[in-house]
Amino acid sequence: MTSDSHSLSHHSFRQFLHSAAYGVYTFIHKNAVLTIAVAVALLTSLIVPPDAGYASYVDYKLIICLFSTLAVICALRNIGFFSALACKTVALTGNLRSSVLALIYITFIGSMIIANDMALLTFLPLGYYVLHYTSNEKYMAKLFVLQNISANLGGMLTPFGNPQNIYLYNYYNIGNLEFMKIMSVPFAVALLMLTLSCFLFPATKLSVSGFSDSVASKKRAVFYSALFVAAILMFMKVIPYAIAFPVILLLIFVTDRSALKKVDYALLFTFFFFFIAAGNLSRIPALNSLLSSLLQKNTLLWSVISCQFISNVPSAILLSNFTDNYKALLIGVNIGGTGTLIASLASLITFRSYVSLNKNSALSFLKTFTLFSFSFLIILYFVSLNVLKFI
Repeated sequence: MTSDSHSLSHHSFRQFLHSAAYGVYTFIHKNAVLTIAVAVALLTSLIVPPDAGYASYVDYKLIICLFSTLAVICALRNIGFFSALACKTVALTGNLRSSVLALIYITFIGSMIIANDMALLTFLPLGYYVLHYTSNEKYMAKLFVLQNISANLGGMLTPFGNPQNIYLYNYYNIGNLEFMKIMSVPFAVALLMLTLSCFLFPATKLSVSGFSDSVASKKRAVFYSALFVAAILMFMKVIPYAIAFPVILLLIFVTDRSALKKVDYALLFTFFFFFIAAGNLSRIPALNSLLSSLLQKNTLLWSVISCQFISNVPSAILLSNFTDNYKALLIGVNIGGTGTLIASLASLITFRSYVSLNKNSALSFLKTFTLFSFSFLIILYFVSLNVLKFI
């Protein structure tokens, strides 16, 4: 081999390494939370080596529901459904503050009916289009964060409002009236705080002139809306997964194949790896022993702290094995859904949605998210401490 060819080969190899490194950097930059989820899953796998128990970690049905809902939402977006709905929302409310208030309330109430994940998947796009078509994108981070908080806290009043509620309701056999009594004050305070937060937005008059308030195809809008309802009913276990999922997948594939390409697959993998990490953490004996000791001292505090690291649903399942203080645990894993980005995995939906629309603003969003989310958490924590003295 001549010196020139050797030099050329060396140069090509360096270019390859540079391209590969840049590709890895770009992927990590665009998928920071997924990267963290993979890293934590791998690290915990060193402590709890892979075995048959891993099969029970992942809630595959939840991932299937998320995929189905995301696919239908992409199809609805392709025909201009959310832009049309945003125009009608603006027309009804008239100004920015009222529009934000409507979006917060509908997300809050929606989470009580269809759970926080589905509420965010449904109403975050609406929030985006309201701001986009009125040239108010600068408020997007603040709106998305408040919608996220409203989704995580809106379902805490009822036994079926959040997944952790369903689990604890059945595990401790809590009565309906007792359940609502325990959660009523934190619920009311959360709603009041969300309402007051809307006054951070100016009452600027809004206009969407020049934008269409109709969808590209009314027939497809009705058709995809029906598929969306089917996805929700699948999530609520009204329609069997084995029937609904293949039907939705096939119909979307036939009518709008591009919608399947636009699904946020990174979000789905993020959920998958966080399930692995949480499952491994729950099987570490030293951690379980520590949790048992800490919960005896302050169930509310340590349930909130647990949520910040393994999210609220795994925390409810894990901590219920170590305490009989269901009142404090119930409140803790509900208000604990605020705080860090992984305190509720529904927050990952918000983060991914925002970053996909604002690719270079992830850090700015996280600052806003942290400020609002921890403010809600701290206030609700001290309110709940006093509530537990009287119930």
